[in-house]
Amino acid sequence: MTHLKEGDKAPIFKGVDQSGNKVSLSDLKGKKVILYFYPKDMTPGCTAQACNLRDNYTALLKKGYAVVGVSTDGEKSHQKFAEKYELPFPLLADEDRKIVEQYGVWGEKKFMGKVYDGTHRTTFLINENGVIDKIISKPDTKNHTEEILEIWK
Repeated sequence: MTHLKEGDKAPIFKGVDQSGNKVSLSDLKGKKVILYFYPKDMTPGCTAQACNLRDNYTALLKKGYAVVGVSTDGEKSHQKFAEKYELPFPLLADEDRKIVEQYGVWGEKKFMGKVYDGTHRTTFLINENGVIDKIISKPDTKNHTEEILEIWK
């Protein structure tokens, strides 16, 4: 899947979130960044993951972490998703797939016998120096924050 490895410098991403704000890894310099890629707004697994991060967002902020979600859905879809589930963090619209391809999480998937291209659910934990500390290739959607806090103690 991803060509990136732990210890690699994280690619500088730039995108627009659900509120039309520009967000870049450069803007988050000096913070630990939880950059999570998910397949689709409003789907059960993606909703569980986003809500788990939302429910623990204050604790993550207290530790100095920034949370950024990325999917290939558009800004309007992200806006509905964020409003419906009261998501307090940016969701970047990556309709042109620049970020997912930059991070190597776009590729062939299989579901119910169908083969198609899509985003592989993956989380990158990027330290204050912009280096990838950990790649979680198959996050536990319902307990994602716990996974992250176990790694970044």
